[in-house]
Amino acid sequence: MTITYEWRGEFDNTAVNALHAAGFNHQASEVDWLAQVHRHSLGWVCARHEGDLVGFVNVAWDGGVHAFILDTVVAASYRRSGIGAGLVAEAVRQARIAKCEWMHVDFEDDLQSFYFDACGFQPTAAGLIAL
Repeated sequence: MTITYEWRGEFDNTAVNALHAAGFNHQASEVDWLAQVHRHSLGWVCARHEGDLVGFVNVAWDGGVHAFILDTVVAASYRRSGIGAGLVAEAVRQARIAKCEWMHVDFEDDLQSFYFDACGFQPTAAGLIAL
């Protein structure tokens, strides 16, 4: 199976909304992902198989040296094949090219092995306030 990864790749909102809804177990919404990523993100990575969008990750940033992984998602039938790690690797590569010095991610406990083992993140102390 050949997967291609596209930094700031073209996509339509319907495809990302469907992928996001399935990946995060909620009803499909009508988020304007195109406007959101163009306004707030350093970039994003699209994973494709035979032209179909099968993975997506958003890379937000502070405009300086900090980048943030958000919304990593892979279509259910493609999970556990390395696509998620490929998305994150391309995001990290592109953030380095943009001269970012740090890549941040937060995640639920069941994703520790993915982010620490498969993607190479290191544990760190962090804080959170629910709003």
